[in-house]
Amino acid sequence: MRERCREAWRGSRYLLVGLVSAMATMLVPALLAVGALSSAFGLGLVLFPRMMMGLRQWTEWHRRRAAALLGVSVSARRTTLPKGIRAQWRQVVKDPESRRDGRWVLRHIATGIPAGLAALLCVVTVVYTAVATPLWWAFPDGEFLLLGYTVTGWGSALTLGAVQTAAAWAATSWALPRLARAHARRCVAALEPSVEDRLTERVGELTETRAGALDAHGAELRRIERDLHDGTQARLVAIAMQLGIARESLDDESGALPMLLKAAHEGAEEAMTELRDVIRTMYPPILADRGLEGALAAVAARAGIPAEVELGELGRLPAAVEAAAYFIVTETLTNATKHSCATRVLVRLSRQDGSLLIEVTDDGLGGVDESLGTGVIGIRRRAAALDGTVLVASPAGGPTLVTVELPCAS
Repeated sequence: MRERCREAWRGSRYLLVGLVSAMATMLVPALLAVGALSSAFGLGLVLFPRMMMGLRQWTEWHRRRAAALLGVSVSARRTTLPKGIRAQWRQVVKDPESRRDGRWVLRHIATGIPAGLAALLCVVTVVYTAVATPLWWAFPDGEFLLLGYTVTGWGSALTLGAVQTAAAWAATSWALPRLARAHARRCVAALEPSVEDRLTERVGELTETRAGALDAHGAELRRIERDLHDGTQARLVAIAMQLGIARESLDDESGALPMLLKAAHEGAEEAMTELRDVIRTMYPPILADRGLEGALAAVAARAGIPAEVELGELGRLPAAVEAAAYFIVTETLTNATKHSCATRVLVRLSRQDGSLLIEVTDDGLGGVDESLGTGVIGIRRRAAALDGTVLVASPAGGPTLVTVELPCAS
């Protein structure tokens, strides 16, 4: 019995507070409309985003109340604005939370008022019957109704009063907790992202994480390239020079020592050659020296066939994407030179929808067969490492178009 009374009190309190807040929420659309219209006069540019954040705090309060009633936990939502009017408006307009807040306003008004009135009717009936029944005789002209009947004496007052109080209490203790939980579930559902919204938000998070990983990976590649180029390679050069000087200082080239020095000298030179190849495959030094545009121009100049490079507005690209683009263009030009019998190659790079688009077209024979080891597999693997895609259109007789898309959103 005590637990039922507690549940009835919690449900009644929730719905009655919701009735008052729903009536107050009826002012929200008008206030937001005034704030939006006033933005044409300048003041609303500052006020409207803050009004939306005020609405966010209002909805968060209801969301936490509903979650507490249901005994569930909900994650906190952002209730602060970034710096700058443009950034504030961008957040208000593009944030899906703002649209959920707007939908909640309409749902809360439509459901909170009827549910609150039902709770008010049940509670008032219980209190009114319990208090007014012993005082039936004090009503004017003796007109006191219970269950639609006029009370004429203590017998009818006590009987009808007990029945009406029991009926009202049954409705209050059974219906109101269920109605309150149903309203709370609708409140939480209105402010929680749907499955599609969760997937969209997750994709956005993964995109940001991938961009950060690409930047970190690019910075690490540049650091390793500098360490190898300026440290390890310089030491190998010094060792090779010392070995060469030692060989020249020997008067007698016969014996074991000259042979050992010769082998060590040649081994040091081979190690330098291999190190240079490793450095070029990690992060080409030409990218650090000339940037992507200069590096691709150099690749096109030594391609062996006339090659033209067209670059759109690329903006800032992660170092890993720049390196991948450089190697992809280099490999594609090499394939065209070796296999296509092309007389002209056109390389286009552009940035579209957060991705770097690479298009390489040649006027060669076409008929690319990846199973024959034409280098396309290597291009696919390099693009796949960055979650990119590769499309090859190469009908017999040409032309051949290789399209590579590399995500580079930040």
